[in-house]
Amino acid sequence: MSADGVGSPYRVGLVQFKPRKADVAANLERVVAAVDASARKHDILVFPEATLSGYFLEGGVQEVALAASEVAERLGEPPAGSPDVVIGFFERWRGRLYNAAAYFQPAGDRFEAAHVHRKLFLPTYGVFDEDRFVEGGTELRAFSTRFGRVGLLVCEDAWHSLTGSILAVSGAELILIVSATPLRGMEPSNGRPTNLERWETIIRVMAMEHGVHVGVSHLVGSEGGKLFAGDSLMVSPAGDVVARAEIFEEGVTEVLVDPFEVARTRSESPLLADLEKILPHLQDSLDRALDEGREIQAPTVDTGNGARRMAGGGMRHSNGPDPDDASVLEIDPALTERILVEFLRDELRDRRGFEKAVIGVSGGVDSAVSLYLAARALGPENVFGLRMPYRTSSPDSLEHAMVALSACGASERTIDITGSVDAYVEEHEPDLSPLRRGNVCARMRAVTLFDQSAKLGALPIGTGNKSERLLGYYTWHADDSPPVNPLGDLFKTQVWTLARHLGVPSAIVDKPASADLVRGVDDEDELGISYPKADLILHWLLRGYLPHRLVDRGFPESDVETVWRRLSGTHWKRRLPTVAMLSSTAIGEFYLRPVDY
Repeated sequence: MSADGVGSPYRVGLVQFKPRKADVAANLERVVAAVDASARKHDILVFPEATLSGYFLEGGVQEVALAASEVAERLGEPPAGSPDVVIGFFERWRGRLYNAAAYFQPAGDRFEAAHVHRKLFLPTYGVFDEDRFVEGGTELRAFSTRFGRVGLLVCEDAWHSLTGSILAVSGAELILIVSATPLRGMEPSNGRPTNLERWETIIRVMAMEHGVHVGVSHLVGSEGGKLFAGDSLMVSPAGDVVARAEIFEEGVTEVLVDPFEVARTRSESPLLADLEKILPHLQDSLDRALDEGREIQAPTVDTGNGARRMAGGGMRHSNGPDPDDASVLEIDPALTERILVEFLRDELRDRRGFEKAVIGVSGGVDSAVSLYLAARALGPENVFGLRMPYRTSSPDSLEHAMVALSACGASERTIDITGSVDAYVEEHEPDLSPLRRGNVCARMRAVTLFDQSAKLGALPIGTGNKSERLLGYYTWHADDSPPVNPLGDLFKTQVWTLARHLGVPSAIVDKPASADLVRGVDDEDELGISYPKADLILHWLLRGYLPHRLVDRGFPESDVETVWRRLSGTHWKRRLPTVAMLSSTAIGEFYLRPVDY
């Protein structure tokens, strides 16, 4: 404590952590090792949300949940000079399950939980289904530590401004947030996903409004395709970012926290003091607003498919649909490349134990981009490209496939499927239509791909883009069958952007898109609309705009109808086979486990 009564500076380490899914013992072992390594280096070590198990667990939460006392016990004996430790984990408390963060401090030969915060706001929208598997906490307060008053929040708790205010009024001078936030948004920006920019804004506003230090520790890695980018950071009471972690990288970001800055900032800008004066009156207003608000229904948007969502829930704000403005489809290709390379490494090596990949290379831009990404993720020596022509395949396709394979250095093999397909046709279906023959070819390629996967010990990588998936323009259980697909959330126009960035030869990128199933027929011939037009319409339909509203905004009615009809008529292709549900343990309905559990 200094002469002016302000505490001495202390060292905080913000940990970016990639947990092993559902393996509490292995994750705890790594936490203990990190605590030992931080002894005498850090005073507080902060691990992210769901550190002990990973975040997307669904019904597996009950299998990994621990009491805070169990976590303290399994942390073992504190090392000499041990830091205090903050850990996010799924907690079992009084017979119920919570998403919690606990503050552990050394107490002689053991750790003890000085405070447990149970997540208040449980996201249940989009990729989140938290409210189904854990209960929400009901209390929020700051607590005393050897470094002063501290407050804890878990992820979405921080997105509600009232939580920061309560902690500050409760005396917090340091607010620590543990988070597992899946990245969203690839728009051109400052090299970070869009939602991380929103995170920075939230934290800076919280720090400036209340004159507190605010730090957040994020998970990193990939869980079943949900990617955690990291970007842990610490913000000063003045709102300045004083430390930031590298995205996607595990490690500890160190920062010196000076309590004097809290006193200095609050003296310079006494917003917290003003809040404390007026708070009793605001409490009366809040009670009255709650009574009045119970009778008012929040505005909603009808998405046109039977679902309803809260208005204003999207990441991007704009003036709405414009048929002449394709900027909403722009991506940061360098950031997108980095994310997808990390995704492939995590999903193949870390989650599934594969060092090699096998890809069907058609000579088109989609398979070329998947090929390039896999080669950069795993090394070209670990990537196998299969050319699988049929006798009606375009010679250009074979040549372009070879160009892509040679350019990225992957291994190549050509397996002609003509004999296999024609044997079936000639023996059983001599009158087969060109469309059905094309589907047989696509499925024969999938059979070949998976058999080569078994032979090579290499996981099949998908090549289908978001446009094709939404329009239903693929052969079911063929093009969509590989278990890992880096392109499935990129529109076709975005794949072209990424291809140019990756250096895919222009002969591949610039040629008309074609499935090469029927000679002389391109994608646009079959779809009845170009990808640039379809992608823009799809974007706005997915954002909740009904077809008639797009027509009102100037989109051609025939184009909107074409896209809407395909989108609405192909939901079944984007789902697993429909199973008659006969019990309360139906797989995928009641018995729920993520793909990487």
